[in-house]
Amino acid sequence: MEDLQNLDPETEFLASNQQTGNEWELFKENVKPLKRGRNIGLLNNALKSQFDNGLKKSLLENRRRLIEAIDEYQGDDPLQPWLQCIKWVQESFPSGGDCSGIVVILEQCVRIFWHTDRYKEDARYLKVWLEYAENCADAEVIYNFLDANNIGQTHSLYYTSYALHMESKNKMKSANDIFNLGISRRAQPIEKLEASYRKFLTRSLRKQNTTTEEDSTENHLPVRSFGTLLSNGEARRQNTEISDPARKKLKLNRAHNAPLSIYKDRNDSITQSHEPLSMFDMRTWNTLGTRAERNKENAAIPTTWASNKIPQRPGSRSRAAATSACIEVFVDEECAELPTTVKQDGNPSVLQLKQGDSKDLKKETELLKENPLRNFPLNSFPR
Repeated sequence: MEDLQNLDPETEFLASNQQTGNEWELFKENVKPLKRGRNIGLLNNALKSQFDNGLKKSLLENRRRLIEAIDEYQGDDPLQPWLQCIKWVQESFPSGGDCSGIVVILEQCVRIFWHTDRYKEDARYLKVWLEYAENCADAEVIYNFLDANNIGQTHSLYYTSYALHMESKNKMKSANDIFNLGISRRAQPIEKLEASYRKFLTRSLRKQNTTTEEDSTENHLPVRSFGTLLSNGEARRQNTEISDPARKKLKLNRAHNAPLSIYKDRNDSITQSHEPLSMFDMRTWNTLGTRAERNKENAAIPTTWASNKIPQRPGSRSRAAATSACIEVFVDEECAELPTTVKQDGNPSVLQLKQGDSKDLKKETELLKENPLRNFPLNSFPR
C-alpha cells in the first residue's frame, strides 16, 4: 500500500485495475478548454455519460434541480446560485454545444442583474458577461453595452478583453485607445493592465515591421503591365537570372521536341479538286437568309405532350399515401426533455430558463449567438 502512494498518478491508476477513469484519454478531443481548468474526476464522469444513458439522464436531472434552486434562493447574494449553476454546467457538459444550455443560462444571468447597482462593479458578474461574449458572433455589441451601462468599468479585465477582441478584428487603433482609456481610469489591477498594454505594443510594432518589409520587397520587383515590353537593361537582367541548369534543360527540351505533324485529308475527290466555288455557294455564305428562316426555331407552337405515358405500378398511389402520412423527426436525447411545470408567480427570467430545457433550447441558443441582446428592454441599449 505504501508503494502505491509513492507512485505517479498514471502508474497508480494502472496498478489499481480500475475499469473507469480514463475517459479523458478517450474523449479529450470533445472537451472545451476552460481558463480556470477542470476537475479530472468530474470530467471523467461527464465524458462517461456519452455512452451511459442512465448517467446522462442523471446529469439532466441535476441541471434541472440547480435551475429550480435559483428560483427558490432566499439568501443575501442572489448571484451565487447562478454562478454555481454556470460552473456545474461547464464541468458536466465539457463539449459545450447547444444542448448544454450554457448560452441561455449566461444570457438569463446577465439580463436579470444588468440594472442592479450592487453587481455593476462585481468582478464575478463581469466574468459572466465576458463568458457570454465569447459565445456570441460579435462580442463588440456586448462591450458597448457594458460601457453604456457602466458595468465593470473599474476592472482592468474589461479593458484587456475588449482591446484583445478589437485586435483580433485587426482594429489596432481602437485597441490602443481602449488600453489608454483603462489606464487613464486607473482600472484595477493597474499592473496587469499596463503589462498587457506593453505586450500589445510589442505585437503591434512586430506586425508593422513585417508589413513594411513585405512592401519594400514588392517595390523592388519589376513592374510591368500585360502586353508591354521590358527595356533592354531589364531584359538582360532577367536573362542573367536564369540559372545554367535551367538553361540546359530548356535546350534539351527544344532538341527532343518533334516537328508538328500536319493533318491531310485522304479524300482524293476533295484534295485533288482545285475548282473555284460556284456563285451559289458564295451566295449562301454571304447572305443570312430571311427573318423567318433565322427564327424558325422560335416559331413552333407548344402542344400537350400526350404521346408518351409513364407506366404505373398497381397500388403505388396507395402505398405512397400511406408512407407520407407520418414522417418521424429525429430529436436529440439531450434536447428532448419534457417541459417542466412552472409557477405563475415566479421570476419571468427564471421561467424562461426553465422553458429552455425543452427541444427549443438549440434554436434559442442560435438566436442568442447572432443577437445577444435580443431579450433586453429597449431602454438598456447603448445610445
